[in-house]
Amino acid sequence: MSRPDASASPAPAGPVPVPEQPVARPPHGTVPRPTRSARTRRTAVVTVDPDAQRPAPRRRRGPRVPYALLVPSIGILVLALGYPLGWQVVTSLQKFGLAQQFGKPPQFVGLRNYLDLAADSYLWTVVARSIAFCLVNAGVTVLVGVLVALLMKAVGTVPRLAVQIAMLLAWAMPVVASMTVWRWLFDYRRGVVNYVLTAMGFHFTGHSWLANPLSFFLVATVIIVWMSVPFVAFSVYAGLSQVPDEVMEAAAIDGADGARRFRWIVLPMIRPVLSIVLLLQIIWDLRVFAQIRLLQDAGGTPSETNLLGTYIYQLGVGSGDFGAASAVSIFVLLLTVALSWAYVRTLLREEDER
Repeated sequence: MSRPDASASPAPAGPVPVPEQPVARPPHGTVPRPTRSARTRRTAVVTVDPDAQRPAPRRRRGPRVPYALLVPSIGILVLALGYPLGWQVVTSLQKFGLAQQFGKPPQFVGLRNYLDLAADSYLWTVVARSIAFCLVNAGVTVLVGVLVALLMKAVGTVPRLAVQIAMLLAWAMPVVASMTVWRWLFDYRRGVVNYVLTAMGFHFTGHSWLANPLSFFLVATVIIVWMSVPFVAFSVYAGLSQVPDEVMEAAAIDGADGARRFRWIVLPMIRPVLSIVLLLQIIWDLRVFAQIRLLQDAGGTPSETNLLGTYIYQLGVGSGDFGAASAVSIFVLLLTVALSWAYVRTLLREEDER
């Protein structure tokens, strides 16, 4: 029987079976050495897992330079604000009048000044009047400032520069100088306002705007808004300049009118600016003093037009009761913190979410 010729018959399709090699067993009592293929697989595993060779992450330390730069500012604030505040707190716990101004030692009375003020109904009348006045003035100021900022954004270069220069002049004018002009405008004898209204057919000859408390605060609102609008307008205009024009053009192409673009695009983008401006206006209008005091000197009735600032002045300088005046000052400080706490809490919440 002859053997088949391999060159004449074709090779079968599929993998060629490899005969199994016998595995050499180590002798009894010896540790088997890993084969070359096993060492190769182990090396491959080590190479694929980079975390196994990566060193443990080093603990990062926060930058210390910003904190070091804040130290001088904090020190100046503590010295500039800490001493007056401490003096106010100590004085509010003492009987401190004119005799103490000439060297007599003050008498410690504890919380008596605070208790006397809490039982004074006139103080709560002044507090309610001051809160209503500051909220109305802050709201009107922000509204007018936003409208002026939108006007500056809409007009051309020359009208915008004219508006900005006019507001800078109003902002830079000293309070006493501007109050002199306003007192002349509303003077009951030679005032321009009475002259114009009388020329228009109304009977305002000899009318005193400062004698009635309602018209007194109307004049005060006009003056304070006129003085505060430039700051609000410039701040809001800076926020409006950060709104991308591409977004506004896309909204206009989608059919949104001006009111909807302002409501749904502009207003959310400038909301942080509006929040901080409104907070500052509330704080400033709550402690307004010079305008009210000068209007009272021009004909207003102090007992019917006092706000917290003029009431503190009346207690301290007018009556010589510096202990009670200091107690009202501490109360105004706490009231300011209470009114601004909502905004501060929002800022802290936003910082935690970042």
